[in-house]
Amino acid sequence: MTTDIMTILAQITDLHIREPNKLAYGRLDTAPYLRTCVESLLRLRQKPDAVVLTGDLTDFGRPAEYAHLRQLLAPLDMPLYLLPGNHDDRANLRAAFPEHSYMESGEFIQYAVDIGPLRLIALDTMIPGQSGGQLCASRLQWLREMLAASDGRPVIIAMHHPPFRTLIGHMDKIGLQAGTEELREIVSQYSNIERIICGHLHRVIDVRFGGTIASTAPAPAHQVTLDLDVNAESSWMLEPPGFRVHAWDEVNTRLVSHLAPSGQFEGPYPFHENGALID
Repeated sequence: MTTDIMTILAQITDLHIREPNKLAYGRLDTAPYLRTCVESLLRLRQKPDAVVLTGDLTDFGRPAEYAHLRQLLAPLDMPLYLLPGNHDDRANLRAAFPEHSYMESGEFIQYAVDIGPLRLIALDTMIPGQSGGQLCASRLQWLREMLAASDGRPVIIAMHHPPFRTLIGHMDKIGLQAGTEELREIVSQYSNIERIICGHLHRVIDVRFGGTIASTAPAPAHQVTLDLDVNAESSWMLEPPGFRVHAWDEVNTRLVSHLAPSGQFEGPYPFHENGALID
């Protein structure tokens, strides 16, 4: 269980849920992979205090896809914070989760919530009908206001499109199209921003950004192929799926981020027996 000196935020991203029995890209049923991810999260030794889902919750943003997503997420018994990605539809997302009051009406789905000592600030980077994202002047001004009101609390900024070049050519072409330098300038003014956590890439990537760490997370199902060619072909692979666990260490006042595999594996087995390393 979570102790009083630790607060845990789990991050799931890029679920790409279709209607039941529909295949993503004509060959992949993403639903069983999300079930496995949910089961893996619930088996963690320390239960997360909350889960943030950083976009591409569905594949086409259709009401039936969100209904299926809601069913798949139902076993999670901790607060869930949803964020749209470029595959999502804001109106349909809100309609499917009406009790999630933090997504209250407005042009963008962005919010600031407290999770124990942490403040989660979620930024909406989507552009309807486009794969790339942006942070416009309105969204950036809202972020300035939320950071000014954070009162020095440790902050995690969540967004779908990462604000950095990943070196995977076809993904960078549909990355954050506007607002990167403005975001860097804003972030550099606040030493209490522990992380910027993102989705979109279906891979684990960590980059120094504006005096903090910006990162992406793996997907529950398919991963973007690791190819650092500027002309890399747009493709995916069934590499090991996973999610991230961000733990706030109250003793040392810092965020510790882990990669957790999705699935069930052998163990745990002891290293020692009767006080000695097993021979």
